[in-house]
Amino acid sequence: MYLDELRTLLVRHARPDWTTAIDGVLISKVERSDPPAPSMSGTVLAVIAQGAKRLALGNRVFEYHAGQYLVASVDLPVTGQFTEASPEYPAIGFGLTLEPSAVAELLLQAGPGDAPRAGGSAVPGIAVSDAPDALLDAVVRLLRLLDEPRDRTVLAPLVKREILWRLITGEQGDIVRQLGLADSSLSHVARAVRWIREHYAQPFKVEDVAQLSGMSVSAFYRNFQAVTAMSPIQFQKQIRLQQARLLLATRPNDVTGVGHRVGYDSPSQFSREYRRQFGAPPSQDAAGLRHAVPATAGVLP
Repeated sequence: MYLDELRTLLVRHARPDWTTAIDGVLISKVERSDPPAPSMSGTVLAVIAQGAKRLALGNRVFEYHAGQYLVASVDLPVTGQFTEASPEYPAIGFGLTLEPSAVAELLLQAGPGDAPRAGGSAVPGIAVSDAPDALLDAVVRLLRLLDEPRDRTVLAPLVKREILWRLITGEQGDIVRQLGLADSSLSHVARAVRWIREHYAQPFKVEDVAQLSGMSVSAFYRNFQAVTAMSPIQFQKQIRLQQARLLLATRPNDVTGVGHRVGYDSPSQFSREYRRQFGAPPSQDAAGLRHAVPATAGVLP
């Protein structure tokens, strides 16, 4: 019942740029299954109403389809591909940006014992579950407000809080709760992730990043791997290669310069790792980049 109305609302309000009149709410409608493409996950809730998608993070693969939701609590380099999407049967989905401050506020306002306590160990940065009726109901009510501009300003923030509460107390609540806890293992890893993303082109010592994140080296390795499914060095490589691909879209004839700009001193190493990641050497891949559709690669369905 909820999925039928959810599909109707999403189709009616879908825009080419995925935005809506409600801040933080996205609607996607994709009509073709492109080859796997890299992107960043963002910190989001994604609910699929129709179609299916496969998402790879390091050595982990997530598949989600109609009636399921995915949460991403850290902005991670992922590779996505629609496995069910066509003009006759497009992939349709709802997305909501997850804000750590909003999670923290709800946790502070919850009564003793109302929200399960977050565990001490790091949890994966991405997870998939079946969407319960209570969550789908809240999503549908939020989308109905797109047809009710008079009520939207007042009611949309309330319904978004309800959706967040359903996540916090749901099957993947531990992931979402840690997003709002300043001293959680997830927040320490997220700090390191942000630093590596901002300084991806420069070499670093893992010991220094561990210290920056406020963890011992052994705890940092263990928790970083648990959240991202990669080592810190592998994570840096993913960011470098994704950034290189973006640069090559506008500078296809400067492969050596792009490689150097993202942190590679050796052109041969850059070409070798690029080909391993994207299936073609930089010069060849660059020729077809202008025809790619990177917006469909991330977490959102």
